[in-house]
Amino acid sequence: MKMLETERLILREWQESDATDLFAFSKSPSVMQAGWRTHQNRDESLQYIRASIKYQESWAIVLKESHKVIGTVELSDSNRYDRYKEIAYILSDDYQNKGYATEAVKRVLTHAFSELDLMVVAVCHYPSNIKSKRVIEKCGFTYEGTLRGYSRNLEDSVRYSMTKEEWESL
Repeated sequence: MKMLETERLILREWQESDATDLFAFSKSPSVMQAGWRTHQNRDESLQYIRASIKYQESWAIVLKESHKVIGTVELSDSNRYDRYKEIAYILSDDYQNKGYATEAVKRVLTHAFSELDLMVVAVCHYPSNIKSKRVIEKCGFTYEGTLRGYSRNLEDSVRYSMTKEEWESL
């Protein structure tokens, strides 16, 4: 998996040594607003890391300045077709509202469209997750609709997408 960089961040493959940082923000109940299941212990975070290394394009979001893992961003298959993926992200409560999620998502979109040659990237958020909605809008996604009772916990899912052509015109 390719390491990606921004002005303030490094997006890199997860390492087992990241389990402590991952658990530090994954135990917060606020991560459930992003569709993430809270982790009960460090071992659960380690299991997530092992699965991410093996099966997904999942990057640890790392601050260049301190080398601290502050979140995750991933592209996952949606079972639609090869050039269509979904993006998801989680950021530690302590690092929200500083532009880090927007910066990470924009960099992954560049990778998705220019290097992976994807045609569509989709993203969702719960209706109550206004912070995630702001990230999605800042990145230039187009609102598609609200899928009622769509998520695992039967909450609605607000869906957006971006085509390669839309990304190229930003």
